Amino acid sequence: QVQLVESGGGLVQPGGSLTISCAASGNISRPMTWRWYRQAPGKQRDYVAVIFSSGTRNYVDSVRGRFTISRDFATTTVYLQMNSLKHEDTAVYYCSAVVGASVYWGQGIQVTVSL
Repeated sequence: QVQLVESGGGLVQPGGSLTISCAASGNISRPMTWRWYRQAPGKQRDYVAVIFSSGTRNYVDSVRGRFTISRDFATTTVYLQMNSLKHEDTAVYYCSAVVGASVYWGQGIQVTVSL
């Protein structure tokens, strides 16, 4: 089992920056693929970014150039640095980890972009 806990969410003004994190614990000895998703009110959960065990990263077009996914092997934590935030980035953000054939999810954290 792997447990994921997100932190760092909150309220930020348009144009501002925020970094959210996802800390993993449990059986995390195997290579992991990490993803961030988000779900806005009344909408489906959408993919945002991925970082593979190789270090390769990818982003959805709407955040490319503004968001950066990174990881810290020492603390088994993944980050999503979000810059130039827009109103439409408001959502609950979820981290996901794929370990072998299993997929794990965090509980989600609110990010609100507003004046």
